[in-house]
Order: sequence, then C-alpha cells, then structure tokens
Amino acid sequence: MMKERLLLKSETVPVIPNHVRFEFNEVRKEWVLLAPERALYPDKIAIEVLKKCDGKISIQLIGEDLAKKYKAPVEKIIEDIINMLQDLADKGFLKEC
Repeated sequence: MMKERLLLKSETVPVIPNHVRFEFNEVRKEWVLLAPERALYPDKIAIEVLKKCDGKISIQLIGEDLAKKYKAPVEKIIEDIINMLQDLADKGFLKEC
C-alpha cells in the first residue's frame, strides 16, 4: 500500500515525528536531523524554522514570526518555508500534527 503524500499549506501545523531526532551535536558543534540510517545538517535559517516545528503553530505563524525578525515579505518567507519543509516531509523527516 502506497502512503499518501503530505502536501503542506500555510495552515499546516508541522511537527518532527517521533522516529526523527532534531538535536545539537556538541562534538561537531552543529544541529542535525537524525532518522533511521539518515542524517541531515540544516543551515542557520532551516534550524530556526525546525525549532518552531513543535506541533503547536502553523507554517503561517512561523512565517509571520520570521518575516518580522528578518524584515522580509511574509508571503515570500512562507513560500520558502513550505518548499523547505515539503522536501523534509517527502523524505519522512516531518509530518502534520
């Protein structure tokens, strides 16, 4: 049976699933997303987004928060977040709450 693809929208409330760990590696001094037999090393902006993927707020709210912080257009920020998180969701690193 094929699993249905999660399509993220601005109202989606993303969360990192239980089988994935998002943690700071003290030895390497960097953040890492760890899933069975896979590891991703997100950049600075991705880390900020992932820290907010706690299953409590929507992509819209994450985008609004970051748009204020970086003084950037909220629509562009949300579009970028959706593109980044969609890639992670497609790889099994993210799910919808």
